Amino acid sequence: MKRRNELLGALIAAAVAVSTTVAVSTASHATQEVAAEGGTGTGYLHTSGSKILDSTGATVRLTGLNWFGMETDNKTFHGLWASRTWRQQLDQMAQLGYNTLRVPFSNDALKPDAKATGINDYTNPDLVGLSPLQILDKVIGYAGQKGMRIILDRHRPTSAGQTALWYTASVPESTWINDWKMLAQRYAGNTTVIGADLHNEPHAEGTNPAATGSCWGCGDTTRDWRLAAERAGNAILSVQPNWLIFVEGVSCPSGGLSNIWDGDPSNDEDCGWWGGNLSKAGQFPVRLSVPGRLVYSPHEYATSVYNQPWFSAPDYPANLPGIWDKYWGYLYKQNTAPLMMGEFGTTLANPVDKVWLEKLMAYTGTGVNGISFTYWSWNPNSGDTGGILNDDWTTVNQAKQSILQPYLIPPAGGPGPTTTTTTTTTGGGGGTGGCKSAWKLDNSWQGGFQGSLTVTNTSTSAANPWTVAFTLPAGVTINNGWNGTFTQSGTTVTVAAPSHALSLAPGASVSLGFTANGTTSAPSAVTLNQAACTS
Repeated sequence: MKRRNELLGALIAAAVAVSTTVAVSTASHATQEVAAEGGTGTGYLHTSGSKILDSTGATVRLTGLNWFGMETDNKTFHGLWASRTWRQQLDQMAQLGYNTLRVPFSNDALKPDAKATGINDYTNPDLVGLSPLQILDKVIGYAGQKGMRIILDRHRPTSAGQTALWYTASVPESTWINDWKMLAQRYAGNTTVIGADLHNEPHAEGTNPAATGSCWGCGDTTRDWRLAAERAGNAILSVQPNWLIFVEGVSCPSGGLSNIWDGDPSNDEDCGWWGGNLSKAGQFPVRLSVPGRLVYSPHEYATSVYNQPWFSAPDYPANLPGIWDKYWGYLYKQNTAPLMMGEFGTTLANPVDKVWLEKLMAYTGTGVNGISFTYWSWNPNSGDTGGILNDDWTTVNQAKQSILQPYLIPPAGGPGPTTTTTTTTTGGGGGTGGCKSAWKLDNSWQGGFQGSLTVTNTSTSAANPWTVAFTLPAGVTINNGWNGTFTQSGTTVTVAAPSHALSLAPGASVSLGFTANGTTSAPSAVTLNQAACTS
């Protein structure tokens, strides 16, 4: 079940040198994002039963995504070659409601001589010449300003590809652990970085009974992923006791693939996705030296990755909750430990997958008490899932976003994006003073543009639920929108509050991002619950 034939970043990077894209200028401007209950919490996080809690004891739900590239030959985030800045990408993630970023990396990217490639020196001149770790520092710093959290994911020992075990001949276990300790010390005291996903997708290799891959609970210290997770997790906690330790599952608990042809049923077992099988974690739990730090992190995928037998079962999709219960959901339902689905995704090309994603999100539950997750992926260049972004690295795949949106809890506590802002006075002098609006243009191209309209409630009472309306010139039509439900009738656009953020408190703002087809234009005649907005 080898996955994600990611497009080679080096091929795209070659085009960067001849890029003629126009950079979007930036200026400091702070806006307050609307935050649902919980947000990303305060201070470091810890666990209690199946919950993740912040330093005040408030329940936190991580609803994020993956931005990959640091694990590849580029050794840094993909999309830095695009016609927009790295900050604009983080701005958009936060505006869409993602509060956490899982960052895959390889140990190659951590080497002192590692070089980051595939960076557009016109749109991201501040990254040119920086090491992969220095770029990561900048992303972490800005994400923290926006109230987002960061999970570091050791995705591969080298940029060559994923491995069944957590070590290889060239990257021994000692390197794996020492690199983790280095990262834990590098970000000590920075509460944006909340933890370590120890190794991505340990899985079976070899045919039983000659298993050579990662097992769970087998007791072989060279193959037992549960024991290795304890060694690495405790080493990290010895230098950074505040981090969460994210432990993925395996594929087959024995560490080997079934041999159904040998007539010996003892060699056959129930296997799942790479990293997705935590069925033995209840019997053989991960034991850490610091209590309240363990989060189990299964992976779950759709037919666009591999056509598992349950997708064609006669009782599909009613069979899905039982499958999830068996592999990992029981840990949450029995209050054993929190779950954070580190990866799940689909192209949505097959209607079966749309049903799968809808059922999976419903299984996680709504609100702050639901199961945490980071969607795979932000990147459009994931070969078997695609991304939240389309291939232009700007517009949103609204089919995916619409399914995820009700489960997203936007980041709380950050000062907002750094953007070019134009304040627009609306209401023609007849405004009530109940709101004000500001328009920012993020990007434009022939036949379209992207921007966001920030509306602030300046009245003394909450708008609950809130509805924003505005006018666009004739011929301009909304393509994608986020942070609300967009509808358009003629030149009038109406945006209704999402279910997770119905109320707009006095002094609070909502940033309504969208892409549109037509001539670049600022919204006019902006209203909040039918009251005209002013500057």
